[in-house]
Amino acid sequence: EVSLLQPSDWKANWIEPDLPEDATKSGPSPLLRREFSLAGDIERARAYVTSHGLYEMAINGQLVGDAVLTPGWTSYNKRLQYQTYDVTGLLKKGPNAVGVTLGNGWYRGYLAWDDKRNIYGSRLGLLMQIVVSYRGGRQETLASDGAWKSSTGPILMSEIYHGETYDARLEKPGWSSPGFADGGWSGVKVVEHRKDLLVAPAGPPVRRTGEIKPIKVFKTPAGDTVADMGQNMVGWVRLKVEGPTGTTVTLRHAEVLDKQGDFYTENLRAAKQTVRYTLKGGGTETFEPHFTFQGFRFVAVDGYPGQVTPDSLTGIVVHSDMALASTFETSSPLINQLQHNILWGQKGNFV
Repeated sequence: EVSLLQPSDWKANWIEPDLPEDATKSGPSPLLRREFSLAGDIERARAYVTSHGLYEMAINGQLVGDAVLTPGWTSYNKRLQYQTYDVTGLLKKGPNAVGVTLGNGWYRGYLAWDDKRNIYGSRLGLLMQIVVSYRGGRQETLASDGAWKSSTGPILMSEIYHGETYDARLEKPGWSSPGFADGGWSGVKVVEHRKDLLVAPAGPPVRRTGEIKPIKVFKTPAGDTVADMGQNMVGWVRLKVEGPTGTTVTLRHAEVLDKQGDFYTENLRAAKQTVRYTLKGGGTETFEPHFTFQGFRFVAVDGYPGQVTPDSLTGIVVHSDMALASTFETSSPLINQLQHNILWGQKGNFV
């Protein structure tokens, strides 16, 4: 299909959450929502989406697409990618709702050294339009505008280098579905930003490309409970846990252990690489972070209710979804291991 080629093809407005915040430090990820009604038999629907910061989008309670860390990192003052999704199967005749979560990402999060942030801007924003084609040829465009609502939710902090803090007690069930009571939510601001730098993606999206289970869980000499993924990887950990309401599980990530066999993070410099999850309680809970990623082989687990086992954690490998062009194998185990390391080095550096 032909992409949106001209700035005039965008009928949407840039919107920003009308929420009090301090852009000089990490804060909660905003939630944006809008309800709308569709009258007619839907033949085809496309969503065109981008953001200042990172975004995660849902329609009628279902996540849109399988890409992560969208819209990706570019030199945002020169080009900003947007994504196109086939959302035909997510929409229905009658009431619908769309919900978008925003994260700091590379746009305004901590970047490089010296605790620098707000490199490209200090406000998160959304630009989105859904083009619905009905049977018979009629088209309707639903776009980001001043009628959207904004609030915050369970993501209290999320930074590329520092990790994510998530309190499941603050979840808002049904917030991206029609009929949700958003009377207490704030509004949004319609703002002017350039649309002439919007481009279709130049490469494959970042996706979850594999899963790794820990090969063992052990205690370090210093007393840390550590899971060994058996492989230096880039991505994050899916946590599976059951425990009392308010329990906080902390995951710290490291690439190596020191000479004593203890957790070693000096090479991370200022990056915290720490994920904190607070349980809502009432059964088994599963959590993956949203707007961060880690480079690690070892995961130190603190505050876990009960025994940490290999079933408690799953490593989610994340990188730009490049096709494997070829494989290489020899009669030498050392050369094969070198080739293995080269491949995983590429995966880890292609986010």
